[in-house]
Amino acid sequence: AVPVSRAWADAGGASLNFLAVGDWGREGKNHQRDVAVRMGESAKELDARFVISVGDNFYDDGVTSVDDPAWQASFEQVYDAPSLQVPWRVILGNHDYRGNAQAQLDYAAKNSRWQMPARWYKYEERAPDGAVAEFFVVDTSPMMSMYYTDGGKKVRVADQKQNVPVQLAWLDAALAASRADWKIVIGHHPVYSGRLPKEDRQDDPDRDTRLAGGSPDLIALVDPILQRHRVPLYLNGHDHNLAHVLHGQTHFVCTGAGSKVADHCDMNGSDFCSLQSGFVACAGNRQRLRVAYRDYTGAVLHVVDIPRQA
Repeated sequence: AVPVSRAWADAGGASLNFLAVGDWGREGKNHQRDVAVRMGESAKELDARFVISVGDNFYDDGVTSVDDPAWQASFEQVYDAPSLQVPWRVILGNHDYRGNAQAQLDYAAKNSRWQMPARWYKYEERAPDGAVAEFFVVDTSPMMSMYYTDGGKKVRVADQKQNVPVQLAWLDAALAASRADWKIVIGHHPVYSGRLPKEDRQDDPDRDTRLAGGSPDLIALVDPILQRHRVPLYLNGHDHNLAHVLHGQTHFVCTGAGSKVADHCDMNGSDFCSLQSGFVACAGNRQRLRVAYRDYTGAVLHVVDIPRQA
């Protein structure tokens, strides 16, 4: 079946279909509007139930309030297709922490499409064939040590530092208690990444992350939890590309290309990495979870099939 078609999604049984996009809010510029059009097409074809935003929702400095003009210019007037008027399950990215992060939690009172009940949370969805998917959203910015250094003062996470061990304990316990067919964890930052710098720049704020092929902080804090509970999928953004890395039992899917993309994309352990603006479409049933990467022109760049673990 043609990828990102209903037949493709429902192979093996009727599926729970959804989209995921990140790093997008640029007033429709840098292909944001083009990506939104393609998302609308895919959401209509798949009858997508919801959209996941993996953070960095507004560039460069988040929003100032629930009345900031960016809500219209970068969200409401861009993702305006009828098929995208479904719940948006949202998390915060580091650029969102440069503004009024609480305003993004409060915006749901103005528009119920925007759903972020807390900085970390979980929710459950059921596929038409009865398969249950449980989603665990984590707030990764406070976990990143670089945001507590002099170079990270713009990313205001200091008041959340004490919540990092609380989050991690919550994630560990929630995954242990889950009986879902699919356990999916969502965070803004990559645990493992295919991206490296063109040159070793000392002033690169993500230098340690890039050189490690991922985030040393999340490799230490989050990955052991993912592996212990055999989490099949971790969705993230932050890296401005579309990428796939399989490490241990987890597929790490980067969908951080909602608008502007990076200028380099080295493989470094990734079996796929693209610098095309785009998003991913996901389809899950009892048999498997499918992820298709689609770019702003409508091309399907890559497909990952994740079989259900015994």
